[in-house]
Amino acid sequence: MNFLPIQYQEFKAFFLILIRVSVILLMFPFFSSRVIPVLAKAGLVLIITIILFSVIDNKVVEFPDTLCGMVQMITAELIIGMILGLLVQIVFEGIRMMGQLVGFQTGFAITNILDPQSGIQVSIFSNMAYLVAMVIFLILNGHHILLNAIRESFEIINVGSLSLDRRIFQEIINASGDMFVIAIKIGAPAIAALLFTKVVFGLITKLIPQMNIMIVAFPIQIVIGLIFFGVCLNVIFRFMERYLGDLGFLLINTMNCLKA
Repeated sequence: MNFLPIQYQEFKAFFLILIRVSVILLMFPFFSSRVIPVLAKAGLVLIITIILFSVIDNKVVEFPDTLCGMVQMITAELIIGMILGLLVQIVFEGIRMMGQLVGFQTGFAITNILDPQSGIQVSIFSNMAYLVAMVIFLILNGHHILLNAIRESFEIINVGSLSLDRRIFQEIINASGDMFVIAIKIGAPAIAALLFTKVVFGLITKLIPQMNIMIVAFPIQIVIGLIFFGVCLNVIFRFMERYLGDLGFLLINTMNCLKA
């Protein structure tokens, strides 16, 4: 007689786990690409949820009988997934911002391409830096760290429970601020080289006013921008190595802040 109610409780727990896993993966830069078919995304999310549901040793909070209570639990899972996914996405947005800055200083401000992943127009340098960072992330097994963090999230945060305090908001603010720091640190070689190049051409303009500086400066500026952008791509590799070393700790520390 108690078989059906138990199965119904398990179905609700499975549904909450599915929400958290799907939100985290859908906010992951590579998995959120429009190039990947929707059915493939749904299938992978379902497979991961089934695996986690069978191995998670975690108490599920008592399910409320009211619709409002269920909405609160679903909202809690959405918030947990969004926060964890956002922490990973911020780094890639910082790298994309670096490419935008370098491309602007090189003179490619009006040269944009359609990014097939996001469906929007982005700078050539921005898109290239983003794709290189994504490839490095996968080569260094960053997706393994993310999948392990998803599993750990169910060990730390009970399904359907959530606690929001000032610490988590401070973590998000700090991570958002780091996005700009990442862009400047990685793009520093190209940004500095292009700045000095413009200063030199400015001095040449004052010393030799009859020279058509636009014709001379633009090709040189592009060459210098391309050379030092290659240096920035090498910096991305070193940065991703350090970042992946701290990513697991960052995600676990954030989940401890969300623990009820």
